[in-house]
Amino acid sequence: MDIKVGDVVKLKKQHPCGSSLWEVLRIGMDFRLKCQGCGHQIMIPRKLVEKNLRQLIRKDENQENL
Repeated sequence: MDIKVGDVVKLKKQHPCGSSLWEVLRIGMDFRLKCQGCGHQIMIPRKLVEKNLRQLIRKDENQENL
């Protein structure tokens, strides 16, 4: 899986605030993700992110749409 810092991922389950989009802040054995709805940050194992990934929105694609 080729996920980079700055990419936005859409996961299966929603955050309690209602958003399912997360910005990738850190990559390693664990990912640090920031909720796009409320700004809450979490650390989650790589295995869970890859398992629950629905859509990957590249950092480059975000900038082109603006």
